[in-house]
Amino acid sequence: MRTRKKLSIKQERILAFIYKVMTNNVLPPTVRDIQKACALSSTSVVNYNLRILQMQGHLRRHPDVARGIELLDKSGNSINSLPQVAVMGYISAGEPLPGPSNDGWTDDPIETIEVPRHLMKPGKTLYALKVKGRSMIDAFIDDGDVILLEKTSQAKNGDMVAAWLILEQEATLKRFYQEGPKVRLQPENSSMKPIFTDASNMEIHGKVAAVLRTL
Repeated sequence: MRTRKKLSIKQERILAFIYKVMTNNVLPPTVRDIQKACALSSTSVVNYNLRILQMQGHLRRHPDVARGIELLDKSGNSINSLPQVAVMGYISAGEPLPGPSNDGWTDDPIETIEVPRHLMKPGKTLYALKVKGRSMIDAFIDDGDVILLEKTSQAKNGDMVAAWLILEQEATLKRFYQEGPKVRLQPENSSMKPIFTDASNMEIHGKVAAVLRTL
């Protein structure tokens, strides 16, 4: 492990910017991103200071990669890796699908995905589902997208939720509206009609925190 010496103001600014970018994004910044954000005179100045940061063990560079900056902890281990969230199955954005312990959601993840760090909030649990159908297309959620959900049983009117219909034993992705003793599950597709059900017949299994688009 290298001994880390005191950084110059310029080097502290560069390192802080890299941390900020990698906290909110999947990819590290480019050298030109750093030059612009830190108001440096040239990419050569950036490269010089990145070499010092590498020598002191703050980061590792991969020169053949355009965004090849890897942040290191004090032990020299990479801290680039992003948080992992479990994909628990599928949810319908259309006609409801069977839910947990049936053909839709599973007790064990079908896979895990990386998510940006800023989505991970203290005290909140996230899980993911793959979307089937296009009832939420006007909210920019398409068939095949992955939604991240905050695990909760509470929602406000207008929240997008994973709704579990108890009698039907089915789940659907819709906007939630409490209307007296009834609940309206509203699609975001003008060609589709809402689902109305008794409030006692519906459970909220999570509300949408983010959408990961497919290409």
